[in-house]
Amino acid sequence: MTPEDKKRLEEHIKEIARILYKNTPLEKIETFEGIETTVREQVLEHVSPKIAFFLSEKGQERQKGKRGQ
Repeated sequence: MTPEDKKRLEEHIKEIARILYKNTPLEKIETFEGIETTVREQVLEHVSPKIAFFLSEKGQERQKGKRGQ
């Protein structure tokens, strides 16, 4: 990963964290266990499906490209 890509990724991750924090009830993040559970739930619900979908699409594009060679 290029340094520029790492910087962009970090900026986007921070923005995602701000959005998720803003939409989290404070009582869910009063303890370390609550924070850990909430972060895991939010990543599984909101982040992972989007990444998996993107990677799946890119994988299919690569396979199509290989078949066309």
